[in-house]
Amino acid sequence: MSHVIGLYQPGRSPLHRLPAGWKFLALLVFAVLIVVFDRLWQLGVGAVVLGVGFAVARLRPAVVLRTMRTVLVLLAVVFALQWWLLGVASAAVVCLRLLVAIGAANLFTLTTRVDDLVAAIERAASPLRRFGLRPETLGLLVGLTVQAVGALSVIARQTREAQRARDAGRSVAAFTVPFLIRTLRHADELGEALAARGVGDEDGSDAARLSEERRR
Repeated sequence: MSHVIGLYQPGRSPLHRLPAGWKFLALLVFAVLIVVFDRLWQLGVGAVVLGVGFAVARLRPAVVLRTMRTVLVLLAVVFALQWWLLGVASAAVVCLRLLVAIGAANLFTLTTRVDDLVAAIERAASPLRRFGLRPETLGLLVGLTVQAVGALSVIARQTREAQRARDAGRSVAAFTVPFLIRTLRHADELGEALAARGVGDEDGSDAARLSEERRR
């Protein structure tokens, strides 16, 4: 596997110790509420709740800012476009909704191990086995989705740092091309790892053997 890892930050806060399944359920409920809310004060309450969550997690501000830096830049662009097309009120609602939703997802990934989340999903989905659904596959899909957030964030940060080291901070190509190459390389390594585990194959031995031959 690549050296790229997830966003999880070790800690002993109450939020870190909360079971992954309950945190994931709370994240889903919170996300639904944020989508349903359409008034600025309602989203403001959601932002306050999110701020309390970050405080309880006792995360270093520098870590939180690093995970949200790119998002804030994109939200500034979205706000400008929405303001131009729909007005300042609609722009504020859209951007605050996105900020709170993405912030909640980041808080979850910063305080939850991917392995714990996968295990929780597998336990919750075990009754579905009688209907032909494999809990292991569902847990793996959820885990990979969460892991992808951290992987892409780390790749983007590493690419941006390399771009600045080459003194090419204003070049779009200097960021886009290496970012795509690193992303595709990470996807290829992930595919090899999944093939080695036999994912998607009833008999994983063939996939593992092919993966081993490719590495030779």
